[in-house]
Amino acid sequence: MVPFSSFSLNIHGSLFECKRPQIMGIVNVTPDSFYSASRTFEPDLIRRRVESMIEDGADIIDIGAYSSRPGADEVSVEEECDRLRQGLSAVRAVAPDIPVSVDTFRASVARMAIGEGADIINDISGGTLDPLMFDTVAELKVPYILMHMRGTPATMQTMCDYENVTLDVVKELSMKLNRLQELGVSDVIVDPGFGFSKTTEQNYVLMKDLPHIIDVLRRPVLVGISRKSMLTKPLHITPGEALEATVACNTVALLSGASFLRVHDVKAARHALSVVTFVSQPQTVTSCL
Repeated sequence: MVPFSSFSLNIHGSLFECKRPQIMGIVNVTPDSFYSASRTFEPDLIRRRVESMIEDGADIIDIGAYSSRPGADEVSVEEECDRLRQGLSAVRAVAPDIPVSVDTFRASVARMAIGEGADIINDISGGTLDPLMFDTVAELKVPYILMHMRGTPATMQTMCDYENVTLDVVKELSMKLNRLQELGVSDVIVDPGFGFSKTTEQNYVLMKDLPHIIDVLRRPVLVGISRKSMLTKPLHITPGEALEATVACNTVALLSGASFLRVHDVKAARHALSVVTFVSQPQTVTSCL
């Protein structure tokens, strides 16, 4: 088991202390996300979903308005902004203080979202789909989630040719980390990009090598594998049947040193985190929940 290293994020001038791994609840303000149960397109549904997630132990809410699944519909900048405004308004109505990340690869959308009350930018493209993203994050002085992906959501699964998937992912992320450091962006969370421009087998290699990735990059690492095809394909199940597999893989990630779990099912992830904590720190058994 890899020991967890505490860290903090600067969120609008205040330190957000992370003394244990953080659970990030997914709110998809879209009609076409790959997991249908996560689609929350109406304000009342968004509010109820957020309330449930907070009750179940979410530390952060992640709002997405543009599905990244292969074959998803194109979404205009205007439509993405409108959806995110609706989502941010609904979240802030029930949770004015919880940190909120916005899942977007567009710099203009990121700027709008921060202005509307978001705190963190979660960029699936790691700055490759919008050349203005890194400069925008540096200007806004907000935490940034740097994910590894090649190509676009439409082409990424044709770009899985690696000499060594772990070493290549680390190299590509390191180059971007250096660029962000040059721009003065200090609060960077790294996401290896499970399911993005990787085969099923490559995803499991990355999961096995997660301790090495964390050790080399020396940044908090986010793992997002909730109900993804790396779980459903080898088990011949649907996303709706993948809760147990998700919990198992999230547990492996926690034991490997992950700092964030991005999940659809907050309660299950929180229970997994509690059990991992019980194993590493038995004296916390009566207080972790």
